Amino acid sequence: TEFLSAEEVAEVTGYKHVAVQRRWLDKQGWSYVINGAGRPIVGRWFARLRLAGVQPTAAGGVAPVGQPNFSALD
Repeated sequence: TEFLSAEEVAEVTGYKHVAVQRRWLDKQGWSYVINGAGRPIVGRWFARLRLAGVQPTAAGGVAPVGQPNFSALD
């Protein structure tokens, strides 16, 4: 499906309680919407990018989540 299941959101966040899941998602900068039951709905595309170390932008682009350590190449 296009969205993570409730079990997948619990696995990503490490929490089963919805309020704590939402707090974790907010703290980590994840985008989500709230459904009628109050559960966070996370897009699968967004989750895949975030888990790959990329931060999707509101304009539809992407930005790296961190800076590469180029000194490690020397």
